[in-house]
Amino acid sequence: MEFKLKYGHEKVKVNVLEQNLMAELMPEDVEALKNPEAEVIRALAEPIKSKKLKDLVKDQDEVVILASDISRPSPSYLLLPPIVEELNSAGVKDENIKIVFGLGVHRKQTEEEKKKLVGEEIYNRIECIDHEVESCRNVGTSKRGTEIEIFDQVLDSDFIIATGNLEYHYFAGFSGGAKALAPGVCSRKTILQNHQKFLDPMARGGQIEGNPVREEIEEIGEMIGIDFMVNAVLNSGKKLIKVVAGEVTAAHRAGKDYIEKIYQSEIDELADIVVTTPGGMPKDIDLYQTHKAMENASLAVKKGGKIIIAAKCEDGLGEDHFGDALTGGKSAQELIDELEDDFILGRHKASRIAMIHSESEIYLVSSLSDDIKEKLFINIFDDLDSALKDAMDELGDDVKILVIPYGISTLPKLKE
Repeated sequence: MEFKLKYGHEKVKVNVLEQNLMAELMPEDVEALKNPEAEVIRALAEPIKSKKLKDLVKDQDEVVILASDISRPSPSYLLLPPIVEELNSAGVKDENIKIVFGLGVHRKQTEEEKKKLVGEEIYNRIECIDHEVESCRNVGTSKRGTEIEIFDQVLDSDFIIATGNLEYHYFAGFSGGAKALAPGVCSRKTILQNHQKFLDPMARGGQIEGNPVREEIEEIGEMIGIDFMVNAVLNSGKKLIKVVAGEVTAAHRAGKDYIEKIYQSEIDELADIVVTTPGGMPKDIDLYQTHKAMENASLAVKKGGKIIIAAKCEDGLGEDHFGDALTGGKSAQELIDELEDDFILGRHKASRIAMIHSESEIYLVSSLSDDIKEKLFINIFDDLDSALKDAMDELGDDVKILVIPYGISTLPKLKE
């Protein structure tokens, strides 16, 4: 059986014999909305556990809208125009609105990338800036001891609106909600200290209650004060299917409940081989983002099995510390030991990949440069069929293979 899987802006093929195919694990195929703008307007008109945005904001307020950067699929170009229009209807002028892209520790964006994210009209009307990780002020300490440092231009605002897309996150449980603020517009120190908590076994995809990472994110959101939230839920084709808006936690939970109905997929048993992709651009923009699909695939594969993943990685490895860790000559076990001894933000994802690889070998199909490929401990292949043949040669002809076309958006769950 032939599968066509998204790879950057293209598709790649893989052939799986029917006697080996365990299943194709797909999120529910929800049709994209024919009028996505109307859904944004509806969500703003029906806020969850909140007054309408126009009834919350004051005409003299300095408003900051937190938006996702280029590495996220959030449709800011759809979300922002109705938000700005509602702010204008409340008397807030364009010059009193600022869009801040939460970079976390990601690279700076070009002006063209900013324009693409928000749309030309909003870009020409509203000031759009990148968050600066070095320009943050300390506002206190969390209950778990994290020093909270937030981008000064966010702190200096009167009204904060969090936007983004809502999906599973491999250790924060879910993206969206207060995550636009923390780690979105925090200092490197704050992000590092929060991310250190991902070593906790409760810090996993789909988990909120008892998840120390998510709970601290929301504590920071409460401390700073997020005044309103607008989050998009996307289908497997990254098209809008629902918008939730209102009070940040209540609206986030409404989106989370909707996502679980669509993207959580039960399996009867673990597979010998999982074949997956992140789901194409921008989810496979670099190996740093691709890692999330590896995490989800690891939930569906046997110990000693194989994870075969195709990710184009047009921007290379991604975050600098992550790239340095993978190309620095250390073995998978050395990177695992490093994580236990000295948590370094960015390198932590390299260590997580090493942990997955040590349990179930990773086979990567990618357009990364030959120089980079030679330095990785991951197994590298030119195409999916070659990778699958190698895996079957090693594990045997009777293996059970699970195909997950949208690895970042699909959370496998073993039936109890």
